[in-house]
Amino acid sequence: MKKTKLLLALFFVASLFIRCNHDDSGSGTDDGPSDSDFEQNFGATASRDFIGEVVDMNNQPVQSATVKIGALSVQTDSNGIFVINGASVHQKFAYITANKTGYFEGSRAMVPTSGKNNVKIMLIPNAPIATVSSGQASEVTTDSGTKIIFDGSFQDENGAAYSGNVAVSVYHLSPWNANLDKLMPGMMYAERENGDEATLETFGMINVELRGAGGQKLQPAQDHPATIEVMLDAAQMANAPASIPLWHFDAAKGWWKEDGVATRQGNKYVGETSHFSWWNCDAPFPTVHFDVTVTNQDGSPVSNAPVFITMAGQNWPTLGYTNSNGQASGLIPSNAALTISVKDVCGNIVYTTTAGPYTADATLAITLPVSSVETATIQGTLLSCDGNNVTNGYILLRYAGVSQVAEVTNGDFSFTALVCTAGQTFTLQGADFDSLQQTDSISYTFQAPVTNVGNLQACSTVDEFISYQIDDEPTVFLIQEVNASLGSQGQTNGLSISGFNEGNTPTGFASLYIYSGSVSTPGTYTTAQFSLEGTLGYIFSGTTNDVVFTLTNVGAPGEYIDLTFSGTYVQEGETHTLSGVAHAIRN
Repeated sequence: MKKTKLLLALFFVASLFIRCNHDDSGSGTDDGPSDSDFEQNFGATASRDFIGEVVDMNNQPVQSATVKIGALSVQTDSNGIFVINGASVHQKFAYITANKTGYFEGSRAMVPTSGKNNVKIMLIPNAPIATVSSGQASEVTTDSGTKIIFDGSFQDENGAAYSGNVAVSVYHLSPWNANLDKLMPGMMYAERENGDEATLETFGMINVELRGAGGQKLQPAQDHPATIEVMLDAAQMANAPASIPLWHFDAAKGWWKEDGVATRQGNKYVGETSHFSWWNCDAPFPTVHFDVTVTNQDGSPVSNAPVFITMAGQNWPTLGYTNSNGQASGLIPSNAALTISVKDVCGNIVYTTTAGPYTADATLAITLPVSSVETATIQGTLLSCDGNNVTNGYILLRYAGVSQVAEVTNGDFSFTALVCTAGQTFTLQGADFDSLQQTDSISYTFQAPVTNVGNLQACSTVDEFISYQIDDEPTVFLIQEVNASLGSQGQTNGLSISGFNEGNTPTGFASLYIYSGSVSTPGTYTTAQFSLEGTLGYIFSGTTNDVVFTLTNVGAPGEYIDLTFSGTYVQEGETHTLSGVAHAIRN
């Protein structure tokens, strides 16, 4: 059975570069199928919404990257986040590009859904690994052993001969790279020479860029192709065919195009190219459209759920993430038995089933079982610095080394996450695009089935606060004289957090004192350990209440103490709901 990594167009995958007998335009020959004919596969024009992240190879945010979808473009913020709503795409195809000086262009293609479509693009540094000279034969070899051989003749994009030094940037993307789906361009959706659709099975990927002394882009001169020797991974040697179709990525259109054949020589594929870009050595498969919906046991959609699809006989699954409606859509090989798996972010399989073979478009509904997975719905409200609901912003959740982003709707946010372990800590950060203000990064603990984080305020100038809301009343933000310390009411262990506002704030004078005589470590507590006192009254063990306090972080002096509280309490015979957040620097 094959052990080669299968890249299915459904879930953002990747491939290998090689080139044989191609014209210097990089866009295919004139006698092939027209782009307009192939685009008939994409369906009608549709308006779709997108939210996503652009990160570097260390998974750190890339700020001020230009993200473009159709005619719309935005720049990423300090968290690397972008939101584009109402983009004109096709029902079955959307193409997203991300550009930032110092990086190769990043891109993603996908089958967009009617909900919020999640996108993550990882940019590759564009740094020369060697410099060669015109007029001299030369070789450039990567760490993987992939080799590029030049005869010394180069030309610029206008076809004019170039003389001088040539900076060579190369990136070889291994099929075993854990970030394969984020680093590759587009998706593994291709156009065959006869115009048919295909999904692709890969043996790796490489991208090459040539620059002249003035920074201009270069290519091998006409009739002077470069030779490419692409090393095979040891795990692929037994199954690598003697020859395989070649595919180049059309960066203007967003899909792969069949273009030539590569031949195997020992542990490498060898070919020639007159044009450098991303290329593939891939086996093609006929396709069908496939929709997956993931919900929890309560029927709520699970967003950002990692979904793996494996073709029978393959050990290396492809990866994708569900959108805000729990949906993922795309293209898969037809007439193939598939295994569908869902994992939590810690890599644990929480659901698996078999599906197919399919000969026509298909759907699959997945309900995650109670016994194998814990889900938590995170909900709250994001407010602007002046206390109004944010209408153009997002919430960024980080936990277990990954991130998840969700857009707010008139201030409200609600999304479901797969929890690896009970009591796991996560952080939230909110951003208001209109005011360009953000919240701080605040720690919480997952509470199943619902984690209510209350109200967050996107006010960059505020670095510590206490907020709370009673029933449907306006949220009270305490930002004056906020203090936090260990030890309270004469105790040496406990914890106290306090803050107040003078009467010149939107909600008027308010104060709150949160204290415990015994608690100093993270955990979940009740009024048996904590009390609240202030403008809202006095809530303690002697009052009727079910308020829960979750202490998520106790930093060293100068660092943050984070606490949330929520529940109901009875005051003067009436039952009230309460939710609040404290984010204060320890004295």
